[in-house]
Amino acid sequence: MLPSQELGEDRTGRLRCPWASGPWLTPYHDLEWGVPVRDDRGHFELLTLEGAQSGLSWVTVLKRRSCYQRAFAGFDPAAVASFDQRRVEELLADPGIVRHRQKIEATVTNAAAVLRVQEERGSFDSFIWSFVDGQPLVNSWKVASEVPAATALSTAVSAELRRRGFLFLGPTTCYAYLQAAGLIMDHLVGCFRYAELKSDGAGPVTRPRGSLRCACRYVAAGGR
Repeated sequence: MLPSQELGEDRTGRLRCPWASGPWLTPYHDLEWGVPVRDDRGHFELLTLEGAQSGLSWVTVLKRRSCYQRAFAGFDPAAVASFDQRRVEELLADPGIVRHRQKIEATVTNAAAVLRVQEERGSFDSFIWSFVDGQPLVNSWKVASEVPAATALSTAVSAELRRRGFLFLGPTTCYAYLQAAGLIMDHLVGCFRYAELKSDGAGPVTRPRGSLRCACRYVAAGGR
């Protein structure tokens, strides 16, 4: 049995990854993290949020997720790619998002890069999943200290994205994105989500959108 100090335990005795605590991270972990993303808007959303998170805590960005959804046109790459300098300046005045010029401009640049990938490969989804042959890579970490910050895979993905014009997506950020999007399954083996996601196999899984509303319902129901 895994040592309990390496996993968070709720009042029902259910174990989860140690980082998943509090009213924001717990529902995100339980409902979304590691669930395979199979649509381009979902990928663009995570690329945007992970890029915004660089240098900050994930919960800082997660709390602003609904503001990002509003500010960046529901993460529609075609709409965001059309943002002009005036729109960028408006976003720099938006208190609901991280007001970092380079990150905002990178999001617009990345939206255009997603469109180019779609034109070449049919979808960003098919392009990104080709790095893992269409199937999630399932790891078997027992303690959080075993989970890497970056790997050869995330380094290769980062290099290819940068070659295609994407910004703010270094190997560490890419690894976090691959974990979040379910291309890499990094729940600890003692976490209750590990067995659930592994039993789902590698097929498409419906990922709940609008997770902030899900989180509110989860917290209201007493989930921890």
